[in-house]
Amino acid sequence: MIAYLDGKFIHKSPAMVYVDVNGVGYEVQISLNTYSKIQSLEKGTLYTCLLIREDAHILYGFFEPAEKEMFQHLVSVSGIGATTARMLLSYMKPAELIKAIVGGDIKALESVKGIGKKTAERMVIELRDKFSKLGPETNIFPLKDNTLHTDALNALVALGIARNTADQSIKRVLQSEPSLTSIEDVIKKALKML
Repeated sequence: MIAYLDGKFIHKSPAMVYVDVNGVGYEVQISLNTYSKIQSLEKGTLYTCLLIREDAHILYGFFEPAEKEMFQHLVSVSGIGATTARMLLSYMKPAELIKAIVGGDIKALESVKGIGKKTAERMVIELRDKFSKLGPETNIFPLKDNTLHTDALNALVALGIARNTADQSIKRVLQSEPSLTSIEDVIKKALKML
């Protein structure tokens, strides 16, 4: 998996950017939120998610880790594909989407092109619990600046543990022992909690 790309933005449009990484050009699909952040930049980092289909390998890029995380949550909802998830992230920022989902604001979700009432309701049903457990004051995506959490999560997922299960286990470890700084300790303790 390609986790991120760091390079020059050779060509930019509201839906796509070409990123030159040491002479290799990557075509990356982006949201309008990401486009607005990179529009004036000549180079930078995009956090990526590679989706492999029968007919194509498509790379999606995000300016912030929180947007990438939200994208991954959205595509996990049945009936929401990558195109629809990108549309949602073009209309709303991750924090706005979370507020709408946790608050059950179907109208706000329906205002996005391509989202009907049933899809909006499905998003609320499938994602509300995940987001509301984090608490109202919490930054919804602690992964944004927490590489310890991110690295531990990636390690557990690589070991074959379901992403949501691994994520919850790591959060419990870090909440009970916030002074932990060793990724090995976090992984071992998270494995014991499973």
